[in-house]
Amino acid sequence: MSDKSLSDLKDALRTFAAERDWEKFHTPKNLAMALAVEVGELIEHFQWLTGDESRSLTPQKLDQVEEELADVFIYLVKLSDTLGVDLIDAAFRKIAINSKKYPAKRVRGSAKKYTEY
Repeated sequence: MSDKSLSDLKDALRTFAAERDWEKFHTPKNLAMALAVEVGELIEHFQWLTGDESRSLTPQKLDQVEEELADVFIYLVKLSDTLGVDLIDAAFRKIAINSKKYPAKRVRGSAKKYTEY
């Protein structure tokens, strides 16, 4: 486990972009679109696999998936930083919201959406 923080990552991404004069391209619209593209590239690695196959990737495939996950994470962090959103706080708020929508006793073992109960 890394001892680096989300704040360290934001700083590194800011520096990376500044060194290349890329901040002008990092608008929320562009970052959201880039994020969607990277999610698509991640999905490609799992397309047509069975559930079991998706759980037992070869080391080479897992390396490729790891790179795509990093790309997704980088764009998500960059987008949230650009918008001033604290991802950690937002994630914990969303967990609280989902806990109310999906009470464990009511939904355990089901994949139905909360509007279907």
